[in-house]
Amino acid sequence: MRKLIAALAASVLALSTAVAQTMPPPTVAARSWLLLDATSGQVIASQDPNARIEPASLTKIMTAYLTFAALKEKKLTLNQMINVSVKAWKVDSSSSKMFIDPATPVSVDDLLHGLMVQSGNDAAVALAEAVAGDESAFVFLMNREAQRMGLKNTRFANPHGLPHPDNFSTAHDLSVLAARVIADYPEYYKIDSVKSFTYNKITQPNRNRLLWLDPTVDGMKTGHTEAAGFCMIASARRPNGSGQRRLISVVLGTNSDQARTQESQKLLNWGFQNFETVKLYAKGQAIQTPEVWKGSANSVKIGFNSDVLVTVPKGVAGKMKPVLERNDPLVAPLPLNSKVGTLKMMVDGKPVLELPVVALEEVPQASIFGRAWDSMRLWLK
Repeated sequence: MRKLIAALAASVLALSTAVAQTMPPPTVAARSWLLLDATSGQVIASQDPNARIEPASLTKIMTAYLTFAALKEKKLTLNQMINVSVKAWKVDSSSSKMFIDPATPVSVDDLLHGLMVQSGNDAAVALAEAVAGDESAFVFLMNREAQRMGLKNTRFANPHGLPHPDNFSTAHDLSVLAARVIADYPEYYKIDSVKSFTYNKITQPNRNRLLWLDPTVDGMKTGHTEAAGFCMIASARRPNGSGQRRLISVVLGTNSDQARTQESQKLLNWGFQNFETVKLYAKGQAIQTPEVWKGSANSVKIGFNSDVLVTVPKGVAGKMKPVLERNDPLVAPLPLNSKVGTLKMMVDGKPVLELPVVALEEVPQASIFGRAWDSMRLWLK
């Protein structure tokens, strides 16, 4: 199953390359950047997406992800009060803080708002200690989760993103992480859309200026250090046919807060204005019911084990023509989800996408007499 899903992902990647040749990307004033269609899982365009960078406060997205996981697993609750350690309180005093105090316990909910709205480094340490017991144990969980997500060019050294030689990532990896937060924990992701938060009688605004400029933007996170420059991950949802479509932009290494805001907005607008996401086939939808030989059934339904959504330049979807190449003859036994062919999507006679087609039902072998009869038929065929 995993191999087939990976094959589907690779096919979508191939389509990304094909559409990039027909739709030149915008000029983005950043060291590296990427635009992801989170609805289809397809990268629309990018520049140096695998360039290693210092993620700065974008690191806090992983800290939030692990905290959300602890909430879902009921290891923590939002109203649970956390004692503030001296280590959390004394984190770099010149950096972003929510101003927690060892004398005053603070709720997990307030810490999450302090983390994602105020970008508090003290909140990051406090949450790390609440989830894992201490900061080093939490960093181990961060790297284990990064490995599980397939973030091959990412390493975390702390929960907040203050400079460290072992704290690095890429635009590609950060886009995957951002998409996972939204997909896995939508009920907590909404914290990212809060425009300001007050704690300890101190009100601080969300540093994501797009929350004020673009009503379709509902998160994600900003970051800045001298080495990283000004960075931003932003996500927006806008209408797509009868439904909604989500894009995630990752802009790394701009020269100012204004630049990261402008370049993120530029990428999102370009993606929404020039591309659309279409659903080619639904999970479990039978695209054909071909004959099966030597099986307990005479035919089998074939299709896909997940929805097939693709992002293409506007106007291209209507030109796509499917061509099915089956692995005939189909001979039982046919396990569920076994590959039985390839569907090629053609545009102007050229293949732009290849999708693995699978058996949507299991077909065991027929009796010895049935197999013998079909063997004879195959020989005569």
